[in-house]
Amino acid sequence: MTTFGYWLSCEEHLPNDLVRYARRAEEVGFSFGMISDHFHPWLGQQGQSPFVWSVIGGIAQATEQLRLGTGVTCPTMRMHPAIVAHAAATAATMMPERFFLGVGTGERLNEHILGNHWPPPNIRLEMLEEAIEVIRGLWSGKMQRHWGHYYTVENARLYTLPATPPQLLVAATGKSATATAARQGDGLIAVVPQGGMVEQFRAAGGEGKPCYGQIKVCWARDDAEARRIAHTWFPTEALPGKLLPELPTPSYFEQAVDLVGEDAVAEAIVCSADPERHITAIRKFANAGFDHICIHQVGPDQEGFFRFYQQEVLPNLA
Repeated sequence: MTTFGYWLSCEEHLPNDLVRYARRAEEVGFSFGMISDHFHPWLGQQGQSPFVWSVIGGIAQATEQLRLGTGVTCPTMRMHPAIVAHAAATAATMMPERFFLGVGTGERLNEHILGNHWPPPNIRLEMLEEAIEVIRGLWSGKMQRHWGHYYTVENARLYTLPATPPQLLVAATGKSATATAARQGDGLIAVVPQGGMVEQFRAAGGEGKPCYGQIKVCWARDDAEARRIAHTWFPTEALPGKLLPELPTPSYFEQAVDLVGEDAVAEAIVCSADPERHITAIRKFANAGFDHICIHQVGPDQEGFFRFYQQEVLPNLA
């Protein structure tokens, strides 16, 4: 059975608004949410980037049934994996059986801020694998001592733990990361419905594990307005994928998107008031094998999106 979620974009919204949107998502029928974990927004005009773990605490109190996960946390540089393990264990304790941790190799935009060298993709994946080992060890509730290649943990034990550890999902784009997700994760996260990705994940050890996909949309009263909003708020969606992890600051992304036109953004983001266009795009993920699909409404009009999906989209996806 496919379930549908709502994406909470920390780059675009104030923390109290994110809490309110999570509550609205639960009210209109979304079964889960995912929340981005950034230090910087992609672009200065997006304007926000609250500390995700504070926002999660608010959402825990404002919702009753909505499952929530990070999309995604990088537990390798900006935050030591022991601290991520601590934060996630507390969140899972506040949201029993409702919280999951999404992890990935991150972007230079957020992770280089402490002055550490930004390593190449293969090293970032090695760091993530060791970080997952640290996190799972601490979630056991036992005293941990870890002297690894990238991380040291000395005499650390978590005392506040949920009854069962939260699911740990791994974000992936290429084959190596997909294999890591299958081997070390409890599920897969992806942002494009790549043909064969879910099959590769299943074959590498992910059989029976959930697969989460994210899709960006922009609902507005007409398609022209939707295109304009998407181009204003998320032109980064049309940048080449290999560029996204490498640029260091929002100003660099602002220079890069000067080359991106409205047509290119409309190719990457569903920009329409027509429910069939949204349904068709969502079904591409379902047909690719993703059983949890999270929808990110780009731009400020979240209430209009909620009404549109409640009335015209979600009933037709059942």
